[in-house]
Amino acid sequence: MTSSEHEGPGFALVDPVLTEVVQNGLADVESMLHDVVQNDFHAVTETSLHLVEAGGKRIRPLFTLLASQFGAEWDRDKVVKAAAVVELTHLATLYHDDVMDEATTRRGAVSANAKWDNSIAILTGDYLFAHASRLTADLGTDAARIIAETFSVLVTGQMRETVGPKPGEDPVAHYLQVIEEKTGVLIATAARFGGMFSDATEEQTDALRRYAEVIGAAFQIADDVIDIASPSVESGKTPGTDLREGVRTLPMLYALADPAETRLAELLAGPITEDALVDEALTLLRKSSGMDRARETLDEYADRARTELGKLPPCAARDALEELATYVVARTH
Repeated sequence: MTSSEHEGPGFALVDPVLTEVVQNGLADVESMLHDVVQNDFHAVTETSLHLVEAGGKRIRPLFTLLASQFGAEWDRDKVVKAAAVVELTHLATLYHDDVMDEATTRRGAVSANAKWDNSIAILTGDYLFAHASRLTADLGTDAARIIAETFSVLVTGQMRETVGPKPGEDPVAHYLQVIEEKTGVLIATAARFGGMFSDATEEQTDALRRYAEVIGAAFQIADDVIDIASPSVESGKTPGTDLREGVRTLPMLYALADPAETRLAELLAGPITEDALVDEALTLLRKSSGMDRARETLDEYADRARTELGKLPPCAARDALEELATYVVARTH
């Protein structure tokens, strides 16, 4: 990494001034994440730092920092604190997700529920939520209300996914709503905070929020496609993970809507445990109309995001956000 290039969620920032702002801001967020979880009871600190130190791309803090560049005057301390709030909230959800999914790894490390147990993982997530709320209290009542509403939507999205679509409900529409609630909403709040604490106009802050909500959902759609399309040597993950877990992602749902895909319908009836059947399902999915339709949907989301960016003034941060919209699509090819 050079002094003029920061790797965000897979794309480079090339403007040197913006790069310095982002690098310094992310460093401050990282320090705050480490400081805020410290506890006199060492076990709490240890479990809280488990995922903080496992890495991650810090996509949500990045959105806060980029969005803070549109206002007339940014409050650096509040922007950094807001960025830490959204990342703490995200990390807390990961602890809870791993319990619900009975996961054994997270970000290449043993998951907290596997390393300790479910109770410890749940309590650690609660602890991080508590500190996110404490930091938000310093940002004012509007910010506290927004993060509470965001948390409510996150829980609703998780509940909607767990319950599944109602009889007669369009499974694609259900899935898209789930990812907007589970993924899009927190990234939207990250960008909204950046606008709020940099004195951006209400119109600009709304455009940033809507852009981030759409791009957040687009990231999930892209991950759905990559899980099927990319060999592990390219994507860094084992293809077919969703198939093995019995998760029906967007390409699968589109493929299942095609009456010609009878063999796929048989294979996707539940989790697939045999390697040969996973390979067969991947081969069929890669050739299916479902992949084409998923990519078309991803293109539509990227276009919607660019429309929102068109409402913002030209600057290096807008260029970076436009590049991000392009990158989300490009990473699936």
